[in-house]
This record gives sequence, structure tokens and C-alpha cells, in this order.
Amino acid sequence: MASPVFLFLLCFLLPSPVFSSQILLLPLSNSLSSSSDFNNTHNLLKSTAARSSARFHHRRRTHHRSHLSLPLSPGGDYTLSFNLGSESQKISLYMDTGSDLVWFPCSPFECILCEGKPKIQSPLPKISNQKSVSCSAAACSAAHGGSLSASHLCAISRCPLESIEVSECSSFSCPPFYYAYGDGSLIGRLYRDSLSLPAPAPSPAINVRNFTFGCAHSALGEPIGVAGFGRGLLSMPIQLATFSPQLGNRFSYCLVSHSFAADRVRRPSPLILGRYYGSETEFIYTSMLENPKHPYFYSVGLAGISVGSVMIPAPEFLKKVDEGGSGGVVVDSGTTFTMLPAGLYNSVVAQFENRTGRVASRASQIEENTGLSPCYYYEKSVEVPRVVLHFVGEKSSVMLPRKNYFYEFLDGGDGVGRKIKVGCLMLMNGGDEAELAGGPGATLGNYQQQGFEVAYDLENNRVGFARRQCSTLWDSLNRS
Repeated sequence: MASPVFLFLLCFLLPSPVFSSQILLLPLSNSLSSSSDFNNTHNLLKSTAARSSARFHHRRRTHHRSHLSLPLSPGGDYTLSFNLGSESQKISLYMDTGSDLVWFPCSPFECILCEGKPKIQSPLPKISNQKSVSCSAAACSAAHGGSLSASHLCAISRCPLESIEVSECSSFSCPPFYYAYGDGSLIGRLYRDSLSLPAPAPSPAINVRNFTFGCAHSALGEPIGVAGFGRGLLSMPIQLATFSPQLGNRFSYCLVSHSFAADRVRRPSPLILGRYYGSETEFIYTSMLENPKHPYFYSVGLAGISVGSVMIPAPEFLKKVDEGGSGGVVVDSGTTFTMLPAGLYNSVVAQFENRTGRVASRASQIEENTGLSPCYYYEKSVEVPRVVLHFVGEKSSVMLPRKNYFYEFLDGGDGVGRKIKVGCLMLMNGGDEAELAGGPGATLGNYQQQGFEVAYDLENNRVGFARRQCSTLWDSLNRS
């Protein structure tokens, strides 16, 4: 199945009045594939909606760090590229704030049920066993969810008992780990090698020694790896902080607006690692919530959603995370569409029907074809109510631009070949509250994040949103 390809180039910025002493700036450029699988808007929307739903619902069944929901969403994934090892093998991975492990396919590699799915890196890297992580390393325990002690992991690796007792198992490799996600899974091993981020001349490349990553030789439905940007020991930003502590304190990205037209090419979207001081006061912040079951999630509290002049209170479980890991909203770059619990979603839809449904007819066939609802046919402009997300905290309300929640396109829906405008609500029903136990109550997808600089401030434990012209932001940062 074809997927949009998002290529990252890397720039290293020297000190300037706008930036801190050191940041990494990565431009995200994107274009949708011209493959026949995805040049139909209906197919692309339906595939994206289905994968957003699969990723969200899989998290309900995920109770351990070793069972993660990893992204594979046509239309919604962003790819990071870097060089690995002394031979500078190029690696391209999906960026995902919903997980905290960096992993990729290694040679030899078998991918089951991967026909038609994208393949980015060729040839696949070969990793020497000499680069393997020890069974006693903290990274090994982290990859296995922290549920097993170093002694248990070394025992699984067949380290002799007498060596375990005196902590002399450094030569025994970390045993394989298993990850499951929305529509696939993988088995991998942990390795360490140097990671190189190329910089424009005359600046030297940025090298991080002993970078820890997972290497998979077999997978189900997942031919491309993931660069985890979540909160955890193995995540990309935390590991880059070994090069510069400041890089691990904050990162942000600004996504240029999506397009589901197969021939539409977008301008670069900047990903910034490190602190950006240019316009701090413009951000609207809300505090991160700790999740004891899923500590790698960036969870926040949602107080309600306004549709037009009507404020719809959020259920209590969206405002906090309980001891079992249930509740809150995950801010996720790896999911395309926002998933809401059924009660809140139905209330939002009812308000749309009160306003938009009075002057436009429901496009039932479009809803069936795309998996989105409600959708409307209309020839003249229609009244689309504004949508505001009210996060927990003072002055923590974020008004979404219309294009972030209402997608409009032309369709031959009148039966005689005449093109007519269609608009669909780009929020999705995540299911009843009873079905959401054991995981996040909602997910804020990257479609609703477009046109904002979204900042993950780990030093102050908060997530921020600032309205931006993302392509203009990229241009200004690149000129600095």
C-alpha cells in the first residue's frame, strides 16, 4: 500500500540572537504518492481513518511497555533520516511521539503481509553482533518494559548463574524483544553504534556515540522502522541529549497543512530539537500528565470542546490519568485524526448538524467510502462552526483553523458527472468510555496539529501550541 514520503534534511544552526547556543533544525518535506492505490481521495481518506482508529484502539489493549502502538498511517506519517555507523548507512524512519524506541529493519529481513506497503531504505543495514547491547544494561531493561531485572534478562541470555551473582555478564547480549502495534508486530534486538546527523558545509557532522536502537529481522505488516520521540530512556530526543543536554529539554514541530490530493507537493515543515526563544510568549501551554502504565506518552487534560457558541464539557476521565493508566489525551504525531470518546464525539456531531446540516445535505455515500462522518454536499458556501479545544489550565484554549477539522474537496456525487463540493468533519469516534479502560481516553492527531508549532517542553513538563505559518517559519529559521 502506498504512503506519502516525508524526507528530512538536517541543518545545524550556529548561535544567533533568535536561537539558543545549540539547536538542531530538521525540515520535513512531504508529497503524497502518485501510486494508483492512493490517487483517489476516498481511498486515501478511508485508509487514513482506518489506521488512525486501529492505532487508537490498540492502545486500549496495551498494558506493558513491550506492546506498543506504532504508526503506519498513509497521509499522516513523517520520516526522519540520519546516518548510522562508520559506513554511514542511511536510515529513514517514521517520527512518532507516541513511542520511545528507535528501531528499523536489518538485513536479512522478512516482512510478512507487507505487499504494497512502502519501503524506504535500500539496501537494508547490516549490524555486527559486536555492537549488541549487554543483557545487564539499563537500555535492555527499558526495551523489555522495565518488567524484568538485569538478572532475569541475563538468565534468558543464558549467562551462567555464578556470573549473574557477581555481575559479570557484560558479554551476553540483550535477549530479543517483541513489539505489537495497530496492524502488525516485530521482533528485534538492541544494538549500539554511532549516529551521524549531517550539517551543511563548512560545519562538521553531528555525531552521537553509543546510540541505542532496535534491529528487526522479522516483522508483520511493518516494513519501515520508527524513531520514537516519546518520554523514555531510548527515545531520539533523550539520546541526542547526550550530545547536548539542551537538545533533550525541548523539541517542537510545525506541520504544513495536509493535502489528500495525490499530486499535491507541500513545502518543508520544520522539526526543531532544542530551545527556540524567538516567540515564547505566543504559546498556549497545558501541563503534561503522568501516566504510570504508559510513561512514554505525552498526555494532557481536556476540559471541553466548543462548537460555535456551545461549550461541551469533557468527561472527567479526559481531564486526568488514573493509577491504571486510563484517561487523558495523548498528543501524537503518529496518528492522523483526533479520536474522541463516543459521548463527546456525538455531542460535537450534534452541534455540526444543528448548524451545517440545516443548509447542506448529508453525503452518505462519501461517509461510507471514507469512514468519516458527518460529510455534506453543498454548492454554495456553508456555515461551519468554529471549534475550540479547552485544555486543563488557565488560558489553555486553542482555537482550530477550519481546515484542521473540516476537509473540503470536489466529488462527482450528483450522479451525472458534475463536480460538487464535499466537506467532512475530521474528528473520529473512539468508542464508549467502558471500552477505553487501560489507556488514553482520546488522541490529538497530527491533522488537528497542522498550522501550529507544537512544543514538547520536558524541562517544565508541558505541551504548548502557537499558531504559525509553518512554511514561512521554516524559511525564516533556515535563513537565520
